[in-house]
Amino acid sequence: MSRRSSSAAGGPGWRGRPAAAMVPAFVANPKPMGRPLHATFRALLLATAGIGLLAMPDAAAQSPRRAAPAAAPQPPQGVITSIDIRGNQRIEAETIRSYMLLQPGDPYDPDRSDRSLRSLFQTGLFRDVRITRDGSSLVVQVQENPIVNRVAFEGNRRVSDDNLRPEIQLRARSVFTPQLAQGDRQRILDLYARRGRYAARVEPKIIELDQNRVDVVFEITEGEVAQVARINFVGNSAFSDSRLREVVATKEQAFYRIFSSSDTFDPDRLAFDRELLRRYYLRNGYPDIQVGNPSAELSPDRSGFFITYPMNEGQRFSFGEINITSSFPNLNTQELRRFIEIRSGDWYDGDAVERTSQAIADAANLRGFPFVDVQPQITRDAEARRINITFAINEAPRIFVERIDIEGNTRTQDRVIRREFRLAEGDAFNAAQVRRSRERIRNLNYFGDVQITSAPGSAPDRTIITTRLQERATGEVSVGGGYSTDAGFLADFGIRERNLSGTGLDARIAATIAQRRSQLDLSITDPAFMDRNLALGADVFYIQRNLLNIANYSERRAGFALRAGWEFNERLRQNVSYSLVQREVYDIQAGASRYVTEQRGTTLLSQVSQTLSYDTRDNFLEPRRGYLIRLGTDLAGLGGDVAYFRGRLDGSLHLPFERILGHEDYVLSFTASVGILESFGSRPDRIVDRFFLGGENLRGFALAGAGPRDLTTGDALGGRFMWTQSSEFRFPLPVPSEIGLIGRAFIDVGSLSRTVSGPGIGDTATPRVGAGVGISWRSPFGLINIDVAQAVAKQRYDETQVVRFGFGTRF
Repeated sequence: MSRRSSSAAGGPGWRGRPAAAMVPAFVANPKPMGRPLHATFRALLLATAGIGLLAMPDAAAQSPRRAAPAAAPQPPQGVITSIDIRGNQRIEAETIRSYMLLQPGDPYDPDRSDRSLRSLFQTGLFRDVRITRDGSSLVVQVQENPIVNRVAFEGNRRVSDDNLRPEIQLRARSVFTPQLAQGDRQRILDLYARRGRYAARVEPKIIELDQNRVDVVFEITEGEVAQVARINFVGNSAFSDSRLREVVATKEQAFYRIFSSSDTFDPDRLAFDRELLRRYYLRNGYPDIQVGNPSAELSPDRSGFFITYPMNEGQRFSFGEINITSSFPNLNTQELRRFIEIRSGDWYDGDAVERTSQAIADAANLRGFPFVDVQPQITRDAEARRINITFAINEAPRIFVERIDIEGNTRTQDRVIRREFRLAEGDAFNAAQVRRSRERIRNLNYFGDVQITSAPGSAPDRTIITTRLQERATGEVSVGGGYSTDAGFLADFGIRERNLSGTGLDARIAATIAQRRSQLDLSITDPAFMDRNLALGADVFYIQRNLLNIANYSERRAGFALRAGWEFNERLRQNVSYSLVQREVYDIQAGASRYVTEQRGTTLLSQVSQTLSYDTRDNFLEPRRGYLIRLGTDLAGLGGDVAYFRGRLDGSLHLPFERILGHEDYVLSFTASVGILESFGSRPDRIVDRFFLGGENLRGFALAGAGPRDLTTGDALGGRFMWTQSSEFRFPLPVPSEIGLIGRAFIDVGSLSRTVSGPGIGDTATPRVGAGVGISWRSPFGLINIDVAQAVAKQRYDETQVVRFGFGTRF
């Protein structure tokens, strides 16, 4: 078969096709190679390919019955056939592929490759990532971030490792990144800044280990505390800078503040200072006071701050007309006027207005109007600079308590908390009673924080009260010491649990050892027996007193007491007790009075007592306003060796002078006491049962230094009738208030009479008078009292004392 016939038999052959049709695909269409060919080079390839075809024999003509084998199909070279992961040690290849946006079979896309690169970096697992192409394969070359072996701190002395570690995110066996290290560095700096150390420096150091591990060491230079160098006020004219510096909680740096942090710069405290300034001006007649945002400038050496408070005082106003209106026709507003503590002509006092509104609301509640809302309506007389106030009593929405929930008490039983609520489920909702309930729960001293909130209930007239608590440790171990003029040097030790097993029981063991007095007490008290308004308690005690410097004898007592108490209301309380005590008068000196010698021996006291008290004081330890009336009676003779009736009436009144003198520590106090002892039957009273005058209840006189006395031996014999009265004016001293110094000026008056009858006894009811001044210091070591007094009116046989000193602390 000739080539020609073969060509004819085999088809048109090359002669019947266009030249371009005979060019291989990669030449005719070079685009799949991924690289554009230069036009001249492409033409040369076409020409060369054509020449080769002209010289090529016709295979089909040579073997018409055997077709050429077809080439295996090849994927386009723009498609990814595989992803090769290299450099990974800990992280599985499949995990890395899962972050890729390109997968085998996908056409290569540079944009998706870049996004895959970013995705891998964002995992934080890799220090470096590179993506390249190897033919149709995609190669991902990674360098893993190291693993943290340990985290250490160096140079920190003021802040412990235990306080630093929770602040950082790097942990052992976590992945290390420079970003995490820098973030932790900033967190440590923030921690030091919160503690006033703005000059602190932190440098993270990396120590490389084998197996791609690192140790991270934060080198810390703590620096000094940035204290407040100066506090300035701009715009104030009514009050001086020095007075306003006493108002704010932030204080200027001073040598005597070594035990205080008030001179350490705290940004969070500045907002509190603004509120203190605002309320101070509101209390003193400036309703338009505006206190701007304080500015704090750090000194160049970063050691101190200069703080400036801008303010606009406005005009000072006084109270004008004061009225009460009511939307309740049966509510007598004239009866409520006595609860108004503000008076026309006084300087405006925002706090007093708020207190009066609350007092009127509480009084209306007690008169059978549970749903009241008292709003002070204010009108101004700008020309006269007076503010007229009308307390409008309107009906509040009728809302009832659907449920009381308690949260956060992991130890304290619910019933211990619920019994302190002044309202119960189903009662009318009363905001004043809710506030009082919160105060009572706080006064338990079982919780660090008490928050009471209300939320809508199942109906529009129902509310749910939620109490959220943070429990605190209620156990105490106290060791203390001190000195007092009466007892001498003393030391005490005590163990107390105020919330035994979460039941509210108060158990205590206390011991005091002093030069002239030693005592051991064991007591337990249930403040709400069977969850009722009844407190029950028991005491066991032993007391030993050295009275050689008073009456040449010593005394010891041992016994127990059973107690019960209940509250009639928030102010009125009743207590009753029974005690059985064995008393002994011993160690009588040779030169003692015969009236003292007659007391030698042991007697048994069986006594029933009661105390009725009405207390409106704002503070039990340092009252600034309010009064106290207390009546106590003792009846002995139900068994035992003595029989008597002893009664005592005490009272105190505290009047604040803050409005007049501009400082809360200006307080005038009056206290008075009267006591009487009457024995009956054939069992006379004993010297240990009588009253004694001098020392704490009559300054200027020694302990038991005033009153009946054996004129021969000088022994104090005590008396059966006593009265005392003290007038004291408390005032701030011209020193910074945070030092804790309070001045006192006082006059004490008292009388003691009616002792044993017999010759050689000085017994007169003539009043004794002592006057003097004193200083109280709330020191970091405890309260220190120093009184310097002079006996102004006395008898020739009285014993005086010029300086009286008392100090005590616990730690």
